[in-house]
Amino acid sequence: MTSKTSSPLVQGYEVVIGFETHAQLSTQSKIFSRAATAFGAEPNTQACAVDLALPGTLPVMNKGAVERAIEFGLAVNAHVAQKSIFARKNYFYPDLPKGYQISQFEIPVVQGGEVSFFLGDEKKTVRLVRAHLEEDAGKSLHEDFIGQSGIDLNRAGTPLLEIVTEPDIRSSAEAVAYAKELHKIVTWIGICDGNMQEGSFRCDANVSVRKPGQPLGTRREIKNLNSFKFMQQAIDYEVRWQIEQIEDGHEIQQATVLFNPDTGETRAMRTKEDAADYRYFPDPDLPPLCISEQWIEQVRGQMAELPRVMAARFVADYGLPEYDATQLTQSKAIAAYFEATAKACGQAKLASNWIMGEVSRRLNTEDRAIETAPVQPVQLAAVIARIVDNTISNNAAKQVFDALWTGDGADVDAIIEAKGLKQMNDTGALEAIVDEVIAANAKNVAEFQAGNEKALNALVGQIMKASKGKANPQQVNELLRRKLAG
Repeated sequence: MTSKTSSPLVQGYEVVIGFETHAQLSTQSKIFSRAATAFGAEPNTQACAVDLALPGTLPVMNKGAVERAIEFGLAVNAHVAQKSIFARKNYFYPDLPKGYQISQFEIPVVQGGEVSFFLGDEKKTVRLVRAHLEEDAGKSLHEDFIGQSGIDLNRAGTPLLEIVTEPDIRSSAEAVAYAKELHKIVTWIGICDGNMQEGSFRCDANVSVRKPGQPLGTRREIKNLNSFKFMQQAIDYEVRWQIEQIEDGHEIQQATVLFNPDTGETRAMRTKEDAADYRYFPDPDLPPLCISEQWIEQVRGQMAELPRVMAARFVADYGLPEYDATQLTQSKAIAAYFEATAKACGQAKLASNWIMGEVSRRLNTEDRAIETAPVQPVQLAAVIARIVDNTISNNAAKQVFDALWTGDGADVDAIIEAKGLKQMNDTGALEAIVDEVIAANAKNVAEFQAGNEKALNALVGQIMKASKGKANPQQVNELLRRKLAG
């Protein structure tokens, strides 16, 4: 089910988006031949007779590609069909050597499923229609400086899993959040390397607009979105363009469009085809793909813990909110960092707060992965432990964390000593400071006793200043209230 909240409107229109994503499967050889799939080879050096569609060649199914499709189906709670059919999708492009693409049409290998994610603190779910196996086409290369075009068939026959959603997405931000979650799933389970620049993870967005309650509008498909940033820009532009066209009295024509990141605009590439235009029919060279229940269970048994399963475990075992658990399972490395920290300090929620807060802020600022974080889980756990036992305040803890991050010390207790960050634990000395502040701030005392809670903050600030930041704020607050209540 999709979110129950109302859809955001753009100039009085509801945005409707469906996604088609091509995930290149991480096999060493192609889906129907033994040719290599490595990226970056010289043109046409990784295309064998099958890929070139030479007469007399026959396709042979790659077992590894099927297993990766099964893994994806299990990861998104889909139905893995025990019998699926390959079809010929007929169209005529120079980079398609056979004149058709081997794909799946009526009966795909993965049916249904869903992808859930958070947009802000709101949980969203996008339903999947299907995920089917198919081969990639080659690539047309245009050399403008010599006025020639060429064909590179290295990519022809590379195994793809095309993942298709229902039109459940209602904004560009939601589209990006879905795409990021899908990217996380396929890379987590290892079926795709997720490299968008190399074309391993390519997204097409079907975008339409309508007035609330009206039938679905005519969609235009934005092809080959290869970055999350461009994805949002392209969808936002397309939405504005469609609304302007409708408001000016024009009808939207179904089309395939490309996004130009230099101009920030989409432009029509060709009229959008429907299924009938491709003249699908079962491929006579390939028998039905049969997957036994035993095979499915074998694949299931070999899979690592899935992110949604791990997130549920974090909720059950560590008492984390679902939002925290979802954020901490964005990658295996983040999840491992959290678990190591939580186990070392015994404070899972504080560990979560620090990782989603200070650690993430530092990583984002420096554009680095958590695997390269200068602060190790055991060090972060030591900082948290010193907060819990009241050795240091939260502000002092950030100073200790900064010192660890910048390499200005490696031992938490040594940093605390060197910087004089220990909280004041002498109750008598603290009480004396509190009494002095109360005596010197009669106006604030009177305002607080008259019901002005903000006046207490001023008194706390004076005490923290007098103690040079070493007093425990919670202890100060409790001591002040007790004295002023008397």
